[in-house]
This record gives sequence, C-alpha cells and structure tokens, in this order.
Amino acid sequence: MNKISAAASQSQLEQTLARWTKKLYHKRIADCSPKELYDSVLCTVKEYIAARPVITGQRKVYYISAEFLIGKLLDNNLINLGLRDEMEQILSRQGKSLNEVEEAEPEPSLGNGGLGRLAACFLDSIATLGLPGDGIGLNYHFGLFRQVFEDGLQKAEKNDWIEKRSWLTRTDVVYTVCFGKKKVKSRLYDMDVVGYENGVNKLHLFDIESVDESIVEEGISFDKEKISKNLTLFLYPDDSDEAGRQLRIYQQYFMVSSAARLILDEQRRLGHDLHELDRHAVIQINDTHPTMVIPELIRILTQEEGFDMEEAIRVVSGTCAYTNHTILAEALETWPLSYLEKAVPQLAPFIRELDAREKALSGDEKVAIIDGERRVHMAHIDIHYGFSVNGVAAIHTQILKENELNAFYRLYPEKFNNKTNGITFRRWLLSCNPELTRLLTQKIGEGFRKDAGELEKLLAYRGDGKTLDALEAVKQLKKRQLADYILEKEGIELDPNSIFDIQIKRLHEYKRQQMNALYIIHKYLEVKRGKLPKRPISFIFGAKAAPAYVIAQDIIHLLLVLQKIVNNDPQVSPYLKVVMVENYNVSYAEKLIPACDISEQISLASKEASGTGNMKFMLNGAVTLGTSDGANVEIGDLVGEDNIYIFGEKSDAVIRHYEQGDYVSRQYYKKSKVIREAVDFIVGEQALAVGHKENLERLYRELLNKDWFMTLLDFKDYIRTKDRVLRDYEKRRKWKQMSLVNIAMAGFFSSDRTIREYNRDIWKL
Repeated sequence: MNKISAAASQSQLEQTLARWTKKLYHKRIADCSPKELYDSVLCTVKEYIAARPVITGQRKVYYISAEFLIGKLLDNNLINLGLRDEMEQILSRQGKSLNEVEEAEPEPSLGNGGLGRLAACFLDSIATLGLPGDGIGLNYHFGLFRQVFEDGLQKAEKNDWIEKRSWLTRTDVVYTVCFGKKKVKSRLYDMDVVGYENGVNKLHLFDIESVDESIVEEGISFDKEKISKNLTLFLYPDDSDEAGRQLRIYQQYFMVSSAARLILDEQRRLGHDLHELDRHAVIQINDTHPTMVIPELIRILTQEEGFDMEEAIRVVSGTCAYTNHTILAEALETWPLSYLEKAVPQLAPFIRELDAREKALSGDEKVAIIDGERRVHMAHIDIHYGFSVNGVAAIHTQILKENELNAFYRLYPEKFNNKTNGITFRRWLLSCNPELTRLLTQKIGEGFRKDAGELEKLLAYRGDGKTLDALEAVKQLKKRQLADYILEKEGIELDPNSIFDIQIKRLHEYKRQQMNALYIIHKYLEVKRGKLPKRPISFIFGAKAAPAYVIAQDIIHLLLVLQKIVNNDPQVSPYLKVVMVENYNVSYAEKLIPACDISEQISLASKEASGTGNMKFMLNGAVTLGTSDGANVEIGDLVGEDNIYIFGEKSDAVIRHYEQGDYVSRQYYKKSKVIREAVDFIVGEQALAVGHKENLERLYRELLNKDWFMTLLDFKDYIRTKDRVLRDYEKRRKWKQMSLVNIAMAGFFSSDRTIREYNRDIWKL
C-alpha cells in the first residue's frame, strides 16, 4: 500500500471509530475510558469484517468440537484485517494505548486446553487458506470455570464473559431438540472467523433458549437435573455422579442435534441433494464429544428424509471423519446404554443397529460399539462409521495403529492417517510478540507472516553475533514485561535475569507437574545445604484442575505450598522462586510464552498425543526440555539433538511396563536417597506447617503406592538432564544459537500446514 492510500485508509478507520464512540458514548476518542474504547473498536472492527467476502465453495467442512478456546479476539482480528498498526497509531495520537483497550476485553470461556486451542487455530487457518469451513459448538455462559486460590487450594468460580456488546451475533436460527418427551429450543449465535488477508467463515455456537444463569449457587454448583436451565452454563460439568454424567450426554446431544439440523438445512439451501451429502460436506469430529452426530444424522435421514438404512449409513459414513486426541482410557468416552436410552431414547435404536451390523461383520469384542457390560464406546462409532481416523503427531498415530486401536487398524488400514498438529502464527508470534516479529521482519522480510516455512531463512544468522544479541534483547524485554505483570497480578517479584522455567498446561498426572514439583524440592534442599545455582531460577506454572479430579487438585496444592515455602525462605529465595499463576488462560499464555527460557514438556512418553504449547514456546525462542512424546519427537527431528533436551524412558518401554504390570514406584523410592528425600518432603514438617495434611498425604500415598504415570521412573534422569540445561544456559552464545534454531525450524508447526494436509488427504474441498 502506498503512503497516500495508507493515510486515506487510516483516516477512514479513525472516522469510523469516532462515529462509534459518539454513537455509543457521546464522546470523542480522546475522552473514552479503555472499556468504552474497547466497545467502540469492537463495533468498528465488526463493520470492517462485514465488508469482507464470505468464503464459499461446492464442498465445505463443518468442524464440530465441544471446545473452541479462541482467546481474546480483538488483536487477532485487527491483525488478520491488516488494521492493527493503523489502530495503534490512531489511539496513540489520541493519548490512548491499544494494549489497555485489549486488556478491557473479556476472554471467551469456550474451552479448556489444547483440544480447544487447536480447534481455534484450525478455524483461523481454514479461513486464511480461503477454504469453506465453519466451526460448530456450544455457547457456554461460564465455560470451564474461573480459578481462584484460597488457603493454598483451587476454588472454582463461574467465569462470566458474555457482555451486551461482544463478538457474538444472535441469529434467527432456532431448532427444537428432543430428549424423549421433553423438548427444548436451541438458538444459534455466530462469531466471525476472519482469515489473514482473506475472507470470513463462521463459528456457530448453539445456546439453549431457556438457560437460567441464576440457578448457579456458590462457586459453580447448580442443579444438574434442571436440563432446560443448565445445558449451556458450563463446559464439562462435573461427572463424578450420575446426574453429571447424564448431563454430559444431554449436552453433547444438544450440540450434535442442532449441528445436524444446521448442516442439512444449509446443504438444502445451497441446492444440494441430501443423497449426495458426502460430495458436498465433510463433518470433522474433534475428539469423541460430538460422536452422536453420526447416529443422529442417520436417524434424521431415515425418519424424516425417506432414506433407507443402507443409504443413510453410506452417506453419513462418507461424510464424517474423526480426529483422535488421546490414548488415555478415561478420555475415550464410554457411556452406559441405559443413560442414552434415558436421555435420547430416539437415538438408542440406531446405536443398537450400528452395533449389530459391526458384530455381524467382525465379532471381535475389541471393536464392539456396545460391549459386554452394555457400555457404548463413542470412538468405536466414529471409526466404524467415518471414512477417516487421524492422530495428531507421528508417534501418537503410530501408537494408535500398533497398540491402542490396532484391532481397528487391521480392519480399516486405509482409514488411518497422521496430521501433526499446528498453531496459528498470527496469534502466537505477531500478536503476542510484536518485538520478535519486528526483528524477524528486519532480518528475513515479511514472507513468514503468511508462509511460516520462511522462518528457516533465519538460519543464515546463526553465526551473526548482532542478531543473536538482538534476539536475547527481545527475550529480556519479554521477561521484564512478564515479571512486571506477575508482580501486579500475583504479588510475587521475579528477577528478569533469572532463568524462566515454565510449565503451563492442563493439570493432569500424565503431564507430570508433580515431577517438576519434586525437582523444586530437590533444588530447595540443595540450596539449604549450600549448593547454589550459578543463576537464580524462576519456576512458573499455570494450570486448572478439573473440579472432580482430586489428585490434580492435590498437585496444585503442593505447588502453592512450595511457592510459600521457597519464596518466604530468605536463604533460598534469592536463588529460587516458584509461581503458580492464578486463572491460567489464553491471555496469560500470551504473556508467559514469549518470556520462557526452558519449555517444560515432560509428559510420560506415549501419553501426550501431540501438545501445542511446545510449538508456541519453540516459535518464541524457548528451548524444549521434554520426553520422547507427542510432537516433542518431531521438534527434535527438526532442530537436531543439539537444540533440544530429551530425557526419560521411550514410549515402547513405557508401553511394555503397562503390559507387564512391572512398574512399582516404591522400589524406586527405596533404591534412591534423592527420590526418597524429595517425596518425603511432601509430608515433612515444613510442608505440613503451611499445607493441608489431607491433600499432602493423599498425594504422597499416590506417588508411593500407585504413580500410574511413572513419575519416579524418570525422576533421576530428569534431574540430570535439567541440571545440564541450567549449565548450558550459562554458555550464552550457544544458548542464543539454540534459541535461534528453534525459531527458525518452527515453521513446520504452522496450523496452515496442518490444514493443507487435512484438505489434501481428508476434506478435498
């Protein structure tokens, strides 16, 4: 854009913004508060989005997911519209800060972890590549929950994010959803998904018309049996009792019943024959939560559209594809058939029919849809009655084929394929790290903004001292910014010159935050004995634990106990600090990731399907400390073993331990003094003085008597490797080169690449 047209564009943008501040608040731009400016900028941006073309085509993908962890949208939309710099300049001239305006935006609470963040990245890339594709999910009013810490424990509160003015647009689309004889109304709300320098798709979110926020009592408790009032209040309601499990089924059916209607209506409106649905539509089922869309579509086509059963199954099977995100048994959903018969009796005969057909074909109990205990295996429906099954990292897909889903792989080898996850660079570089973006632009041009593969051009500067110093200067700035933010939010002072060691992800035993906690104990005891680190270390965590996941809550408690002990010990705190940030979410991640030195990716090998945090850290110049798990393997292949730190047992050895049942954590505890003193500290005098006996003793017993995710198996190698990382950090030129190589090789993990592969191999849009 030349200078004249750029100035004209900026003038038009400023006039539009001024019109909105006057219309909404009868004020000039300069007189508005950050919140008033946010509302006005939001309306301005929505006006610009409305002028963008809607992406269309003869074939379309519908991406159905229980989660879309989209994060704040203002900055992302400004970047994708090409308006961010102009808006920043307009506000700056008026004495205002775009950053302050963005802070006023509430974060949509529509997801939890990697599953939902991946879905959000995928929608961004689908639109950026100009592919016709919409997301479909639920409009949760309070999402997962807002995390607060009280007395060293996680407390869950409702996360109220929907405001009068938001990115949501209420539509006139309303459907009736039946739960047996009970009927409820679903209302469609839309969010625009803006492609980078491209057109617009939609995120369709269904809400129940009769939702009643007032039924939520203290914290996040509510009457789980008032379905017509509670269906869209929370993501993943507590399923530790029967009412909670039934609610999950109601919620999932509400989503897919509405989705099926929307898809069929749209295909009809486009003039497509429903007998050719598989030619014009692809339904990507993101994990097992939307599985019931398969029998629901078959039900609608046979009962309402005149299809016979054979034809309905053929069409639906040719339309649906399934993404598997886990090998964890507890995450591969199974429901008692009796629950389905109660919640959605109209669907139960179709599930029984699909099961009977598969039993006639195979007779193998391992692949049965309804097992001997009359439980329905949702993933089995997806695999039998979808045309594609994909894992999300090379090693994950290999484990699915060779172990976890081997019986299915032998039946349908042609269905299985790998699609290694990716992230959207616009958010995780351009938006959250503008300083690094500017430096990269100076060195390698602007091409990487659209083609992440161009980051490899940075390798030419691997031996250039000035570039390495400039990269380090950016990292130090981001560390200072994070330290300021943590001081403001958490009241904990961090040294920006310390090593920032960060582990941020959902709290789950397989991700092994407990192993990192044991390392902190080990380091604390070393400092107490006079063995001081060369440089201070800041251990930073962020995670939410599911309210019903007791051990995960206990791990959070241990981290908060360590935070108190370490930070308040005058002998230790100059060398070590611990921070468990409160209410970790996308917005917090955008501040943590650019500041990270050591990226903790320490899940038990074979348990992490992929991970995407590892990719975001890598892109921002952190070095990975991890196991041979998920996408860590592919990161290692790309950067080379000199630019990553891998420790612990490999996945095949771990799988053998499970098969043979020969891992006994107590043996490791008995054999090693280092392990023993770290584990014993959990129930030692110091910890019990500031923590809760019940929580600490329960976690201690879990590690000694069960340790299902083999923390103690890898702990000593983790100590050895992490100590080596800390030593290598002092080899400053080497470390800066490692950081550069990680940035340069991160291009493979663009979600644009992932979506091109989905389209090439599965969707064929």
